[in-house]
Amino acid sequence: MSPDRAPVGDLFRRFRERLAADGPERLVGPGLAPQPPRGVDPIERSRRKGRRGGGGEQINVPPAEFTSYYGRPILKPPVWKWDIAAYLFTGGLAAGSSLLAAGGQLTGRPALRRAGRVTSLAAVSASAYFLIHDLGKPSRFHHMLRVAKPTSPMSVGTWILSVFGPAAGLAAVAEAAPWLPERGLLGLGRRLLPPAGHAAGLLAAATAPALATYTGVLLADTAVPSWHDAYPELPIIFAGSALASGAGVGLLAAPTTQAGPARRFAVAGAALELWGSHRVENRLGLLSEPYATGTPGRLLRAGRALTAAGVAGALVGRRSRLLSGLSGGALLAAAVCTRFGIFHGGVASARDPKYTVLPQRERARQREAQAPDGNGPGAGPTGG
Repeated sequence: MSPDRAPVGDLFRRFRERLAADGPERLVGPGLAPQPPRGVDPIERSRRKGRRGGGGEQINVPPAEFTSYYGRPILKPPVWKWDIAAYLFTGGLAAGSSLLAAGGQLTGRPALRRAGRVTSLAAVSASAYFLIHDLGKPSRFHHMLRVAKPTSPMSVGTWILSVFGPAAGLAAVAEAAPWLPERGLLGLGRRLLPPAGHAAGLLAAATAPALATYTGVLLADTAVPSWHDAYPELPIIFAGSALASGAGVGLLAAPTTQAGPARRFAVAGAALELWGSHRVENRLGLLSEPYATGTPGRLLRAGRALTAAGVAGALVGRRSRLLSGLSGGALLAAAVCTRFGIFHGGVASARDPKYTVLPQRERARQREAQAPDGNGPGAGPTGG
């Protein structure tokens, strides 16, 4: 080393003095980015390595704004049309009417029994039509009966409908027994149909709760956000709607002296339906919004108003045939509004990407907040 040059230690000390006086921007040269001090770890490399068990830099970027690809839905909206919404209503009507018929059968109310059985057969026939119309080919319904898959609500529902339909049909046909002649082969049918109809009516009533609620499970089993997160309430809403619609049939068709079970059905069904509707419109946070706005919101509000009016009329008009009939019509209209409102609310949540993305982000933040040190469950200081 030349004797005229200062020692290396002196040069380094002068460099540090200039660095402290002028700042790093004056020392790195034009066009170059300033370098951080060597004693500072700008990316906290050791902390992240200890947390995740590996290296890598933490890239600081601004939080991403919500968007979707060209504003298109993230989920494919349900391809179901109005016929599936109608299927939801007629299935509930068939179940509620069969329960009403069983109540009339067990309590000796023939007019109530007859109205429930005939309506149940008409409603389940309409349900089969709407389902086959949605499937496109009648053979597809038959093909679903080739297997029984307990984990599939659609497969279970197909078998429920297949058991309920013939039972409801036989019970309704048995109501024609008094019109048959007393002698001959038809006379034998006149004697055998009533006991067969009683057994079939009880079988249909035993299957009715599953028929009334499985459609709620079917909707909640999809990826549609406002259906999926409402899985505790949808079966309850559909059960209440089925009871209320069956009560509407009894109030319309039976004389007031035999409509006692129908009035009790109306009160129980309205309580379940109104409680469930209130829950889906308030418990789900952002996912409650599709049930409270637009067409679904108007339908569900109309359903609540009609249900309340129907129950009030049923209780007040115990001796008025006209008021009982109007109450029954209001309960049937309320069931239509409720089923279509739930259906359209789910479709609306699938079409808007925010109902898919924002709840997912919220759940991710909650998991991070609940995890120790924000590193996931079970993560320790060395990466878990």
